[in-house]
Amino acid sequence: MNYTNLFKIALRAIGANKMRSFLTALGIIIGVASVITMLAIGQGSKRSIQANIAEMGSNMIMIHPGQDMRGGVRQDASSMETLKLTDYEALKNECNYIKAISPVVNSSGQFIYGNNNTQSTLYGVNRDYLTIRQLTVADGDCFTDEDIKANAKVCILGQTVADYLFPNGGDPVGKVIRFNSTPFRVIGVLKKKGYNSMGMDQDDLVLAPYTSVMKRILSQTYLSEIQASAITEGVTDQAVDEMTKILRRTHKLKDATDTQVADEDDFNIRSQEELSTMMNSTTNMLTILLGCVAGISLVVGGIGIMNIMYVSVTERTREIGLRMSVGARGVDILNQFLIEAIMMSVTGGLIGIILGVGASYAVKLIANWPIYIEPWTILMSFAVCTFTGVFFGWYPAKKAAMLDPIEAIRYE
Repeated sequence: MNYTNLFKIALRAIGANKMRSFLTALGIIIGVASVITMLAIGQGSKRSIQANIAEMGSNMIMIHPGQDMRGGVRQDASSMETLKLTDYEALKNECNYIKAISPVVNSSGQFIYGNNNTQSTLYGVNRDYLTIRQLTVADGDCFTDEDIKANAKVCILGQTVADYLFPNGGDPVGKVIRFNSTPFRVIGVLKKKGYNSMGMDQDDLVLAPYTSVMKRILSQTYLSEIQASAITEGVTDQAVDEMTKILRRTHKLKDATDTQVADEDDFNIRSQEELSTMMNSTTNMLTILLGCVAGISLVVGGIGIMNIMYVSVTERTREIGLRMSVGARGVDILNQFLIEAIMMSVTGGLIGIILGVGASYAVKLIANWPIYIEPWTILMSFAVCTFTGVFFGWYPAKKAAMLDPIEAIRYE
């Protein structure tokens, strides 16, 4: 018996019990749609996080003061004064794997212009900070190296601060605002960046020369942190290792020898690559979990196919006996029932793919969640539903093929 006739017989058998066939395929439909939707949500979340990290600077490296023990009491890292301008200079001059580096000091307080005011943070940085954090001056100019040397009282406003201080849409450039009681002349406004993945407003800040903030605002000689950007994301680890060696030398920390233990670092170095790896690991685990939960529906759908095929074999026992008595081989009966199972699972898979893609975009429109449908998820879903039809349809089909023709004809 050729495969064309087998397909026609399978179609007639499925068409004779339309509702039962649909309900059998429904498990596959729900399973495939669930897998595609869940994986789309997982991949969308992953890509959204990666995009937000990239906006913050995917090559960014942050150096903070480390905790220290004083009189047996471990001090808070924020109160330590271990990072100096000499550390920044050493890293700037000696580190070969960075393309930009900036000292950072900051102070929170009230910004005032006329009758308008807002609470924000003033960051003391240099020009490289804009490159590191991927910030752009949309209006006006950035401060110069001469401004840094002269401790000039100039600043660049983030868009949120500019909107609060100049609510009527006036041009802030050239205006003099006050930070607490210190006047600063606005020389530029940053391009709007919006909120990051942590829900933080990236435009709620003001930038000024680090020398001005250190001397005129904070009256301190140490740094809150140092931020740098690696040449490429691939050399971030080398940059971190090089920075660690330089800082250990400038801080006069002893390395391990045969007779003594190495001094602990009094600084912490973190990179965006670490954050990216951690977030990717978390989202991958979440995606796998969602996929596994949705995959259970496919297993349930496969069991449904097996169950219905068992019923079909029982109902059509006499038909099987008649076919075998007129010359049908066991392999023909096997292929007939196997093709029925595969057709139901593949049809259910195709409908499930359409519903899954539609449900994914519905989630995006209604819940405003990020989604991304990987082509491999559709191919995988289709392959899995085909395998499900073969796997769960094989045993009932094999049982039908092994029936004795005489006993099958006598079956009531």
